[in-house]
Amino acid sequence: MNKYKLGEMEQRFADLIWLHEPIQSRQLSEICTEVFDWKRTTTYTMLKRLCDRGIFQNSNGMVRSLMSKNEFGALQGEQFIETSFDGSLPQFLAAFTRHKKLSKKEILEIQQLIDEHKEV
Repeated sequence: MNKYKLGEMEQRFADLIWLHEPIQSRQLSEICTEVFDWKRTTTYTMLKRLCDRGIFQNSNGMVRSLMSKNEFGALQGEQFIETSFDGSLPQFLAAFTRHKKLSKKEILEIQQLIDEHKEV
């Protein structure tokens, strides 16, 4: 299983936790009943699944993230590039730009990122 790949409902659930954290698991269950029409057991099953992946923790009924939404997104991107492009960022960019031309602004932003993260 891909640790950082989430299904649609897992992603929506994770987003809900990031939005409300820290949150009591009981309160999270109540929100999920309203938002997703889930039973309490469904919320706890989903929470356990994401806790087992190391994204969240449920300690004494308090749910907190172990990584921010941005950190998680970065890990998703790294995992995608690793599995889809053998870890090659240049191969990913080449594939991406075959179908979408970059604007001057995007090129400048990418160049700035390259300059900031260059190995010395």
